Amino acid sequence: MRRLTQIIDDLIEREGAYVDHADDKGGPTMYGITEKVARLHKFDGPMSHMPKTLAVAIYKDQYWTAPNFDRVAMLSQKVAEELLDTGVNMGIAWAGKFLQRSLNALNSQGTHYSDLVVDGVIGNGTLGALKDYLDRRQHEGERVLLKALNCLQGARYIEIAEARERNESFVFGWFSHRVGL
Repeated sequence: MRRLTQIIDDLIEREGAYVDHADDKGGPTMYGITEKVARLHKFDGPMSHMPKTLAVAIYKDQYWTAPNFDRVAMLSQKVAEELLDTGVNMGIAWAGKFLQRSLNALNSQGTHYSDLVVDGVIGNGTLGALKDYLDRRQHEGERVLLKALNCLQGARYIEIAEARERNESFVFGWFSHRVGL
């Protein structure tokens, strides 16, 4: 639990406090939490006054436990942290799809484990494939998987900017703070 607290603190530091950027479709955010998400969690005040404790609770419940990143952490803390960061920044379904696509591409034509359905939901099948992959490939496999996840994340940022020019306002920062190799 102490590690998760540090991960979320680091995430909040990357996200910053109150932001209301004109080019952001999500509107005002506080600690990276959009107004829409805050309202779903019963916060009804000005976003600039949303307490950090609420952001932490939302990250734990909605972005860590609900998508099963906590279960991924039992197999690889680093992969779980990457999924959390991606999930917060572009949606948990994208993080799950990136993991599934990467595992499919790394399964040696289905000889190590069966291909996964790429639906973004991290369930027992995805967790089993991840365990098989990491058991077989060990530390080097984890490193390669993290590269694959970051490559997909980076490619998605380019797609987002291509689809909506105003998103170009964020691409440099996304690559600078979100994509690591």
